[in-house]
Amino acid sequence: MNYKMIVYNIGKILLVEAVLLVLPAIVSIIYSDGMLASYAVTIAALTVTGILATKKKPKNKSIYAKEGYVIVAFTWILMSLFGALPFWLSGGIPNFVDAFFETVSGFTTTGSTILNNIEVLPKSLLFWRSFTHWIGGMGILVFVIAIMPKTENSSMHVMRAEVPGPTVGKLVSKLGASARILYGIYCGMTAIMVVFLLAGGMPLFDSLVNAFATAGTGGFGILNNSIEGYNNLYFEMVIAVFMLLFGINFNLYYLLLIRRFKQALKSEELRCYLGIVAAATIIIAVSLITGNHSAGYAFRHAFFQVASIITTTGFSSTDFGTWPIIAQLTLLFLMFIGACAGSTGGGIKVSRLVILVKSGMRDIKKAINPRSIETVKVDKQTVEEPVVKGISVFFAMYIIVIAVSSMVVSLDGRDLTTTLTSVVACIGNIGPGLGAVGPAGNFAHFSVLSKIVLSFDMLAGRLELIPMLMIFTPYAWSRKYN
Repeated sequence: MNYKMIVYNIGKILLVEAVLLVLPAIVSIIYSDGMLASYAVTIAALTVTGILATKKKPKNKSIYAKEGYVIVAFTWILMSLFGALPFWLSGGIPNFVDAFFETVSGFTTTGSTILNNIEVLPKSLLFWRSFTHWIGGMGILVFVIAIMPKTENSSMHVMRAEVPGPTVGKLVSKLGASARILYGIYCGMTAIMVVFLLAGGMPLFDSLVNAFATAGTGGFGILNNSIEGYNNLYFEMVIAVFMLLFGINFNLYYLLLIRRFKQALKSEELRCYLGIVAAATIIIAVSLITGNHSAGYAFRHAFFQVASIITTTGFSSTDFGTWPIIAQLTLLFLMFIGACAGSTGGGIKVSRLVILVKSGMRDIKKAINPRSIETVKVDKQTVEEPVVKGISVFFAMYIIVIAVSSMVVSLDGRDLTTTLTSVVACIGNIGPGLGAVGPAGNFAHFSVLSKIVLSFDMLAGRLELIPMLMIFTPYAWSRKYN
């Protein structure tokens, strides 16, 4: 284990976080909200820590898979600890565990909150809260790779540990250039969304923070009733469409940019993703119409909530906790699926679902005809067997983490729906669940232990389990596995 290189890289990233905190500090100055001292202290703490960690550049610059996972895991934990300081120091969130939970929820683009009254927070804290979504959406380490391309030889291990999906590759020959392309697309789409919201009459501040939360598929709202508080069909449709767009694999946008339109549109994952959205919207809308809601209400809110949940954004346009059971079960199903691989969304990912289903069908065929040679293909390309096996293991681990976490959270004595969906919402980086953690509720009533467990689930879900689970095993630290 190259400890010096791990510390050095984490130090660089903490310095980046210090620079990013300058933005909410500027917002604090603009709105004179009295929060500047909290940002100044946090920036100073990050700067001192980062300088000490990067003071001496290691001679051995090697980073392998194990170091990559450790760097990613500890980076996200430390960024959340430091990122919680403005909330805690300012008194916006007096309890540090609550502040940590809120910050983890921000960086992991989950959107679960412990706040009962969001609107009382100062403007700069609301900005920082939503900006953490935008930072975490594409990944802070991908950002560092984009601006520091000299790490080319070893950064693939870091990128693989942070970017969601069963496989990670380069868009172009150099990884740094790939990261810059991804962030260019990300920034461009965010800017376009801001323009659309401004065109509809949304104030600039609201447009920015809602675009940050949508781009990162995080869902932190600045109104107590989330997007429902605007009661504006245009805003809802713009946000719903962009949620779906940010839930698509960003590699497909690159294909569109280089005019490979047929290759992008033939994506099996994309077709499955849009098919699930369409089917879920129709099922929920029909259930609402049979429940005496108008067709306009049914399709408007069904489309918005399907887009919000499958992309794991977590915005709400209405209290779906009061919907018919079939509608709630459909949303629960979407919580598990999540968005596409290589997007800013969470969940298991549509690509994994496609491969799992095809793997199951292959095994059924082999059971009928043991001598047959069957392979799993996606987009007419054979999926390598280690990838298929890895997805099966990931799914099993995902369910195990949900089961264990639910057992711990159940000690709080909440009902089954609240307990189970709180864990599913956190590990899937969704935000709201059902029951007491639905769109009309929050996570404030959980114990300190449950909040720590749920914070772990959010980090584990965002980092695809392995980095967070690995640091708690002897394999990460034993010389035997170097």
